[in-house]
Amino acid sequence: MCGICGFTDAQQSDMPVIKKMCDVMAHRGPDGEGQYIGDGIALGHRRLSLIDLAGGNQPIIRQTADLDSAVTSPAAAGGATFARGDLAMVYNGEIYNYQDLRRELQDEGWTFKTNSDTEVLLVSYLCWGEELLKHVRGMFAFAIWDARSKELFCARDFFGIKPFYYTQADGHFIFASEIKSILEHPSYHRELNTEALDQYLSFQFSVLPETFFKGIYKLEPGHCLRVTADGKITIKRYWSPQFEENKQRTFDETVDEIDAAMADSVKYHNVADVEVGSFLSSGIDSSYLTANLAKQKHNNIKTFTVGFAEYSGERDEISWARELADDLHIPNFSRTISEEDFWSSLKRVQWHMDEPSADPSAVALYFVDAEAAKHVKAVLSGEGADEFFGGYRIYQTPFSNSKLQWCPKPILAGASALLSALHIRGANYLKRASETVNDWYYTNANGVAFTFEERQRLLKHNTTNVTPQQLVAPIYSAVADKDEVTRMQYLDINCWLIGDILLKTDKMSMAHSLESRVPFLDRKVWDVARTIPTNFRVTPEQTKVALRESALRYIPRDWAEKEKLGFPVPLKMWLRKDECYQRVRAWLTDDVAQKFFNTDQLVELLDEHKAGKKDNSRKIWIVAMFLMWYRIYFVDQEIPEKPAL
Repeated sequence: MCGICGFTDAQQSDMPVIKKMCDVMAHRGPDGEGQYIGDGIALGHRRLSLIDLAGGNQPIIRQTADLDSAVTSPAAAGGATFARGDLAMVYNGEIYNYQDLRRELQDEGWTFKTNSDTEVLLVSYLCWGEELLKHVRGMFAFAIWDARSKELFCARDFFGIKPFYYTQADGHFIFASEIKSILEHPSYHRELNTEALDQYLSFQFSVLPETFFKGIYKLEPGHCLRVTADGKITIKRYWSPQFEENKQRTFDETVDEIDAAMADSVKYHNVADVEVGSFLSSGIDSSYLTANLAKQKHNNIKTFTVGFAEYSGERDEISWARELADDLHIPNFSRTISEEDFWSSLKRVQWHMDEPSADPSAVALYFVDAEAAKHVKAVLSGEGADEFFGGYRIYQTPFSNSKLQWCPKPILAGASALLSALHIRGANYLKRASETVNDWYYTNANGVAFTFEERQRLLKHNTTNVTPQQLVAPIYSAVADKDEVTRMQYLDINCWLIGDILLKTDKMSMAHSLESRVPFLDRKVWDVARTIPTNFRVTPEQTKVALRESALRYIPRDWAEKEKLGFPVPLKMWLRKDECYQRVRAWLTDDVAQKFFNTDQLVELLDEHKAGKKDNSRKIWIVAMFLMWYRIYFVDQEIPEKPAL
């Protein structure tokens, strides 16, 4: 796990630029750094060393004249260099099957000078070109410079675990693991992308390919790009997730295949030259991973948990985790997050996120990552299980909606409007029953974020008039022949998982120089998950049906059948306290807020919430976090102080 950056059309005098780009994301790699200036390219790297601690430095350079040529790294010589080589690469991530690929490449006559997965990735490109993407198993974002053709080849992993940002400015193609690194390049001049703000209000995260910074884009998951000598960019999708149910497989056979795939994935995700720990919450995902890893390592692992002070004394995350850890005979390290901890960390969290994020659980991740980083350099985490195996309760909505199929849709819609006008519960249920899932489901923030009509009234600037439903329509069109549950999962894999879940996982772990590994998001696991029949994933009574049965082989029933909590943050409670109310009200009415929003409506939302008339906490938080982020990146333009950890 590292931080990478670079730009084309570079000169030797650009060394201070690439160095600054590296320095601003030093948190991603405190173990080493390297900068490379070649003929027309600058590459930078910050290293968090987990594999081949002595020989895995980057950028990595290789001559292609013969198979025995040495692979060199400027970082090994102490930092910057003006070395020459046919190929140069910077890479962020882990190739978990690199040892298998190394043996395969050696059988074809390739030789190696290090024991790193980095060199295996570069030699794979020499051997297979773009086809290497069919061979690798892992998480990655990388850039390979070919000095012979003056071309840059870049790729991002299958599910979007690792970030990759890029822009073009003054003839340079500029890329990095974090946007803040691109901002250090003198050719880019920061400008707000107001279209991103429009959609953010409905999704609670940055959902567009173009980021909140005008002209800076995300390379999408499963995509690669090539920049030619004349600066032309060609982007193509090399892989996409596809559901194909195997209805011939029995339930027991499905459970067996999940068990085998997960055990194999955990084994590969444990490959490292340093200790690998595991997060442990009250839910099935982390509990299953932890128990699986504990079995493979004979209980020689450390686990990490956080909870909030408001829930202490109740059956909270920490109490559940400690009980399971005791049952598995493994140590558990925990941290209780106070209200003061939460508020003091917000600026630093938003700075690390690069773009505004209104998911309060990012703060919980920030603290659990900080706790884990005191003890290990890598952890297993349960992201992806809900999207792959059908874990969100909202996936049960199509079953409840089907109970009203007998009623004409216009009548349901009319009844919903009447209940809404009278402020009577049940309006949302009737509205969803009157529509298809394509009409109403576009994010896990459904029902708590702003509707299209609400954001139109809230914003001062001219909006794009693109509804959330229109934005996700192309994703739904790719699975038009699937049932509604599968369509919801597919949307979340291509939207929510990338833009919210995995982004905060990467940014919060890297904030503490910690590698977060996600065994559920493995191609071999996906090969099983994609073929599971819908009724083995979700039923009217239960979610993650087959996965829970597999987990029972490792953890007690209470954990395997427990409902998902997902880092519950007492935001609703806090925003009704006078001190918090006054703090947030000041944010919602200051000069920055007045620049973008009709602030009287923001105050109305806050007052309604404080009075207990409505739970507007998530809507308030969406706006508040944008305003905080904007001040950090466009007003103050300073790195916020670290909170006490």
